[in-house]
Amino acid sequence: MIVGKYSFGIGDRFGHQGKAQLAAIMKARAQGLDITPVWNKSNREHGIIGTKPADVRREADAAVVAGGWKEAYFVDADHIGLANVDAFLEASDFFTLDVADFIGRPAQPSEVEAFVKKHNFLVGTHRIEGIEEPVPISKARLTAIASKYLTAVRQAGRIYRHVEAKKGAGHFVTEVSMDETDTPQTPMEMLIILAAIADEGIPAQTIAPKFSGRFNKGVDYVGDVKQFAREFEQDLAIIRLAVKEFGLPANLKLSVHSGSDKFSIYGPIRQALRKFDAGLHLKTAGTTWLEELIGLARAGDDGLAIARTVYAGAFGRMEELCGPYATVIDIDRAKLPTPEEVEKWEGERFAASLCHDPSCPQYNPHFRQLLHVAYKVAAELAPHFTAALAAHEAIIAEHVTTNLYERHIRPLFLGT
Repeated sequence: MIVGKYSFGIGDRFGHQGKAQLAAIMKARAQGLDITPVWNKSNREHGIIGTKPADVRREADAAVVAGGWKEAYFVDADHIGLANVDAFLEASDFFTLDVADFIGRPAQPSEVEAFVKKHNFLVGTHRIEGIEEPVPISKARLTAIASKYLTAVRQAGRIYRHVEAKKGAGHFVTEVSMDETDTPQTPMEMLIILAAIADEGIPAQTIAPKFSGRFNKGVDYVGDVKQFAREFEQDLAIIRLAVKEFGLPANLKLSVHSGSDKFSIYGPIRQALRKFDAGLHLKTAGTTWLEELIGLARAGDDGLAIARTVYAGAFGRMEELCGPYATVIDIDRAKLPTPEEVEKWEGERFAASLCHDPSCPQYNPHFRQLLHVAYKVAAELAPHFTAALAAHEAIIAEHVTTNLYERHIRPLFLGT
């Protein structure tokens, strides 16, 4: 199985927006842009909402049939490890191997020694096409990087082989994820990581590194855009070199996690992709759930009442809901409206506060981030909440499709 040059991880917390998401992908196709849809949902999200991987497969299959989609599509076992991968084996054909927790665990000295001996040719100063400054790698640095990352890559190999034993080689797409760690990988670290991935025999088609700056949930990138652009181009250059040097899949591409709404870096990403003629996988995750809330608020009556109830619940359980996402949200409680204030809002005011439009004076990124992690509250309102999604499907679908196409696909790939 081969994932296309451009692909979108279209997360859907409640499994109701598959058709609306696919409509955005099909709209792009009508403009001559081929994007492969990848429906993704993590084990954590399944646990909170009470769904199973088979539910994601059913949603994707139903959307494809309803939309008449004839191209490839995938279902991602998102951020899985050996402890939970088995539940995803039947339904998934795209596996994001999350090994960030293993970064920094010292590898066996004998393994490091063998790796350094095999890849001793990396020692020296390298001129890499696409990177302005020379990339120096001393033997000591090669050894240190191998010590830091080999255990994580070995773990990725174990997960890959476990999946391969069940599904068969070539019957699924593999991504290696190292983004949920404290520090970004340097070009030399990326090169050595990719060498180790090749040694493990992992046919990775996408890799998710850590970039500098903050990729907070559902809001814009926070950091030095020029620094990000430099890192992104360097990673593209390293991938191009690694494919040639290590025999990795020719379609290996970068994956950007929590990529939704990172408006300020979409331009640099688009320019870099064109410069290198490179592919991209971008995960848009929870913005679909926020568009559902916006649609419910604008529907008024019961929809607005539910949106207000979700916010009140989130406000009262902020510590509980934010805890698992502490590294990817920045919420100033003093800038949050009280539930009493929100209870007086009309639907348009609620929607304007939540919709990610920085030019709107009512937009509140703190309000948005809190609701981003509040899907647990909505899940606890089922079946009332899911019934409202069905009742107001038309207005919600319009928001979901517009958000994905106008705010993400167009600026990322079309530049308009």
